[in-house]
Amino acid sequence: MMADDRARGLGRGLSSLIGSAPAADARSAKALRTLPVAFLRPNRFQPRKTFQEEDLQDLSNSIREKGVLLPILVRPVPDEAGQYEIVAGERRWRAAQLAKLHEVPVVVRELSDSESLELAIIENVQRSDLNAIEEAAAYEELIDRFGYTQEKLATEVGKSRSHVANTLRLLKLPDAVKTLVREGKLTAGHARTLVGRPDAEALAHQIVEAGLNVRQAEKRTSGRKGHHRPEKDPDTRALEHSLTNALGLKVDIADHGRAGGHLSITYKTLEQLDDLVRRLSRP
Repeated sequence: MMADDRARGLGRGLSSLIGSAPAADARSAKALRTLPVAFLRPNRFQPRKTFQEEDLQDLSNSIREKGVLLPILVRPVPDEAGQYEIVAGERRWRAAQLAKLHEVPVVVRELSDSESLELAIIENVQRSDLNAIEEAAAYEELIDRFGYTQEKLATEVGKSRSHVANTLRLLKLPDAVKTLVREGKLTAGHARTLVGRPDAEALAHQIVEAGLNVRQAEKRTSGRKGHHRPEKDPDTRALEHSLTNALGLKVDIADHGRAGGHLSITYKTLEQLDDLVRRLSRP
């Protein structure tokens, strides 16, 4: 495969290298083969760091019943005869091992490090397999390690320039907030509302605990820009704690001194609201 062919193929994603019918032409037929799972190794540049056991087990069950339907894209490991590095399809490889398969279908291509990383990103992004922090870290590696510009990166992965820029900004979040995104407790939309906030970690936990959607999170964070609440006094915190324990719901008290204040009670289900109304309505 010539270098210019590869460059054009990368922007179109894996289908241009694997094809929907790999045996459709002589070149693809020659590239398609079956290899022992032991001959394959994970991609050094794999952007996906989290593999959910439940998802792998579901895929394993499907593979056990129907086999590996889409070949795994691999490249030869330099100076190690018979060894191949996975470019795209590590989930299928892991699930095939769970299914006790000894061999898997592969397509072998000669690819550079940057092409390998780019294709791994493309596959995961197109399949929505990466969380936002993994996606951002992969973009950053393409930029830092391989000299991509944001414009070129956006073109190659099929995303807008603004999407790439906004995703990269998530790497500025505190580690604790990035962990919440990796764990699926915060979406990319939630996380974007917290970028640049000195109280991002505290706000992130409030968003999770209150079960706020992105619009609600935006309202909460925008309402606090430029004027952060002073630390609550011990008596207020103690009263919040006491009411939270008594009601079984999160209670927040905002005391504004002579201007008064407000008390908010957060519920997550209608059953909790009904119970609260009954308790407050008792004579």
